[in-house]
Amino acid sequence: MRIAFLVTRSDVLGGASLHVRDLAREFLARGDAVIVLVGGEGAFTDLLRRDGIPTRSLRNLVRPIHPLRDIAAVIELRRALQEFRPDILAAHSAKAGMIGRAAGKINGIPTVFTAHGWSFAEGMSWGRRKFAKWCEFAARPLTSKIITVSDADRKLAVAHGVALETDMETIYYGIPDVADRLRASPSVDPPRLLMVARFEAQKDHRTLVTALAGLRHLPWILDLVGDGPLRSDVKKQARELGIDDRTNFLGARTDVAEILAQSQVFVLISNWEGLPISILEAMRAGLPVVASGIAGTPDAVRDGVSGFLIPRGDAVTLADALQKLIADPTLRSRFGEAGRREYEARFTLFHMFSRTADLYEHVVNTSRRSEASRAPNRSTISGPPTKPRTTSH
Repeated sequence: MRIAFLVTRSDVLGGASLHVRDLAREFLARGDAVIVLVGGEGAFTDLLRRDGIPTRSLRNLVRPIHPLRDIAAVIELRRALQEFRPDILAAHSAKAGMIGRAAGKINGIPTVFTAHGWSFAEGMSWGRRKFAKWCEFAARPLTSKIITVSDADRKLAVAHGVALETDMETIYYGIPDVADRLRASPSVDPPRLLMVARFEAQKDHRTLVTALAGLRHLPWILDLVGDGPLRSDVKKQARELGIDDRTNFLGARTDVAEILAQSQVFVLISNWEGLPISILEAMRAGLPVVASGIAGTPDAVRDGVSGFLIPRGDAVTLADALQKLIADPTLRSRFGEAGRREYEARFTLFHMFSRTADLYEHVVNTSRRSEASRAPNRSTISGPPTKPRTTSH
């Protein structure tokens, strides 16, 4: 197959971009032709080039809604697709999903959209949710198939009427395993708590800091990996609540696996999510997880078995869950072992890639059969049949 992947942002290494990187590597290793098309230049394009993955930057593909640039992005993408001539276009993230499906339809290329969480999920503004629902409803006729990364997202799409069950297939994220040296030791005291997330509106660092301010009497250290526009606000909050001496702001890092291996509890507090890859990385490392019980997170974390799920914005319940884990190294180890078993059973790269490859091949073959059925037959091409010639005797 010839596969073109499309992602909106190159300036951050988020779940969608790492997912695309892993898929592209596997398809290349299998012998398929691959290109990753992405808006702009940044950390993601640097990573792709280091991994030897062909990539092309699209100047007009930007995250904000911008009608003129969005039209220019469709035109720019059409040209890139005409040059590469893919059998299938795989669009990832909301904006790339809209631009990609439009360009794919115009070029006659079957397009699969992977929803890394819906923009009309709870936790977002009413206006954004309304607009996102309208966009997805409008894009439905342009879509060959939708992949959701969690059952919760599939059910949400059906409930909001933007897709039918038959339009979608749930394929969980899968990530490569790590060496044994990168497995964590959850029972070590004092425990290091780790949250890996950009400081943006989607993530709720403030509720975590509020919860930990009530646990100053317990021994713990908090490491926050990530960067973003709200970082200074969270640093100020930690200072005002008197926990800045035990809170480390580590910035954007490329050695997250190593940091996970040195941690004892993983935390991800969010306002909305798809299925967070960071949680799967924590489970792979054998860490207990405390996370907001929203969207696809319960598909991975079993409450009371491999971690604790917390209602959105509930600092009191979060503090209670963290206190239990900080005080009990045996509980941390038990949860961590359960999470590792879940990773091995459902979230490996092999599981994800094999199912994704099967779906892409099915979409391509279906498209080819449809084209063949629409092609004019030989008699149509050669014109109307001639009358048989008669001879007189």
